[in-house]
Formats: sequence, structure tokens, C-alpha cells
Amino acid sequence: MTRLHSLIMVKELRATSADSSSVNFNFNQQPFIVIWEVTRACGLACRHCRAEAVLRKHPLELTTQESFRLIDQVARAKPTLFVLTGGDPALRHDLQGLIHYAAQLGLRVGLSPSATPEFLRADFAELKKLGVARISLSLDGATRESHDRFRGVPGTWELTMEAIARAAAAKLPVQINTTFTRQNVGEFDAFTELLARIRPVLWSVFQLVPTGRGKMDDLLTADELEELFLRLQKHSEASLYDIKTTEGQHYRRVVLQQTKNPAALRARAPLGINDGKGFVFISHTGDIQPSGFLPITAGNVRKDELLDVYQNAPLFRNLRDTSLLEGKCGDCEFKNICGGSRARAFAMTGNPFSEEPLCSYQPRPRVCSSNPALA
Repeated sequence: MTRLHSLIMVKELRATSADSSSVNFNFNQQPFIVIWEVTRACGLACRHCRAEAVLRKHPLELTTQESFRLIDQVARAKPTLFVLTGGDPALRHDLQGLIHYAAQLGLRVGLSPSATPEFLRADFAELKKLGVARISLSLDGATRESHDRFRGVPGTWELTMEAIARAAAAKLPVQINTTFTRQNVGEFDAFTELLARIRPVLWSVFQLVPTGRGKMDDLLTADELEELFLRLQKHSEASLYDIKTTEGQHYRRVVLQQTKNPAALRARAPLGINDGKGFVFISHTGDIQPSGFLPITAGNVRKDELLDVYQNAPLFRNLRDTSLLEGKCGDCEFKNICGGSRARAFAMTGNPFSEEPLCSYQPRPRVCSSNPALA
């Protein structure tokens, strides 16, 4: 047994019921969002890619029939959102059938494609008709040069802009994903100007996790990340689109500190979502993991039921129990709405329960609070 598995099992002996900060959603019973990596095949070579995507599909990638059975499992889990990502999902020849099947089962389907020629050959109006509720596209540079450099393939900027325009023409809502690193954080103002023209429904700001192609040298410092969150919060006060962070859970703490109002987080999702807590990821080969950035496998859909793994696997149960957080995350008054990035903790320390490595906040002494988000 590895040190990590020993740690997880020891913590399972200590764990009671997992703590959920939301009164409207029970993280113990079901995931809020399920993300499925339909393939790792992709023609891009993005600097930060957690998947280290390659040109050809993996020989053990889920088949079409296995994929239908997976979608049946997702439907039984009843998430609010089901996202198909990659790699490049457009390289799955059966993608349209998978989308239609999921939508027919009542799932709200999001599509997170790569901006590739393969994806641009799709009929965007048909995607919407089949059941895609939203597509998310990545912009990791505010200019043609910086975006293409980040994505590793010249011409990606033009393809992304064409995809945005075609989605708008099909009245298909667009989410923009941006990963901030040392290479592009200086473009923050340029990004906000660009998004004012694009007018997405949501800006999802990713914080780098050093896994896959993501490198430690690209990480912002804790102080730089705090400054980014402060700027993001200020921008959110006037933006016409929603803003959220991915693997930047302490943005929620910054918002509450600046506004003193939990409603300022805009209730798109229940507070407290984290890796394994309201969130579950399925790899291209069917592995069930807390997120794509936390590649610890708790089961596989070829032999296990997704909802059972999410509800009962020791790893998932422990990740939902904030009393098991270590270091200052365990002492923090914001741990129930934040909890720090469990993925980044694991990537940088080997321990998914250790404190968030890139948070500069020092918890204050605990006091009684009538606010359940801060209790």
C-alpha cells in the first residue's frame, strides 16, 4: 500500500459525515457537475494541458456502447450539469450521438471543445438542436500572438474567434475559459476589454495546477494570485457576465471579504464545490476521479457504479469532510466555502489534504457565526 493510500484509509477511520456548506444541495448524495473526458486525442499542444493530450486516441478509450452505459450512470447520478471535454471531443466520430443520448435522458449537456479545424466543421445549430446547452472555449492570450504561443499551434486564435462567432449566430451560449500564469497575467486588462466585445455568459478563470504539461515555473505566487482575485472581484462588480474560478477556490473568500455578502458570489452553483465535493471526473478510459486535475482513481465505470463511487469511496468521502483538512486550511473560517485546491495541494505536496499552497491568507481565531457558510 502506498503512503497516499495509507493516508486516505487512516483519514477514513476518522471521518464522520462529510460537511456541506450549502443548504440547497447535498454534496454527499450527488455531484453537482460531472465532467467526462471523451478522448485525449487532440491536435493542440497547450502549455498547461493537464491531460498531456496526444494526436491519436488511447486504445482503451471507452467504446460507443460503453459510453452509452456511462451516460446511463451519469443520468442516475442526476447532476445539474454534464460536460463533455477532451482532448478534442470533435475527434470522436460518435460525438453527436452521445450528446443526443445524454440530452434525451434529461441531462443538461455542456461541450468543452478544442478550437481545431475538426470542431469548426461542426454544424453549431445542429449541436444546439441535439442538446448542447453551452460550449466553453479557451482564450489564454488576449492577442493572437500570446494565445497561439500558449496553445502551441499557430492559427488557433482565428479558429477560436470563428467558433465564438458561429456560436453566437446559432444562439448557442458561450463560456470563456482562461488559465492565468506568469506568461499572461499581465494581460488582465486586455482580457477584460476583449470579453466586453465577446460578451460570454460566463468567464471561468482557471488557476494552474502543475500536473500534465503544467509546470511549477509557470505558477503565480500566493501574493500574485491574491492580487489577481482582488482585480477579478472588482471587475465582477461591473461585468455583464458571471465570473467563477476553477482550482481557485479562495476567490470565494476574497469576494466575501470584499462584499460581506454571500449573494455576491452569484448563485450559479452551491457554495463549497471542490475536487470530489460536488465535482466528479471520468477519464477517457473510464477512471472515476475527484477532478481532472486530481488524478487519483477511486473506481472505473466499466466495473463500478459512478454514483456509488462518488457517495461511498473513501477518497471522495474524505475530500468532502473539511474537518480533515490540514495546516491553515483546517483552521480557516472560510474552509466550508473554499477548502483550497485539493488538486494543487496534491500536485505540490503529494497530500490532497494539505493546505492550499498558493493562499496568502492567515486564518483568524475561530468565533461563533450565524452564517452557515462561515461556521
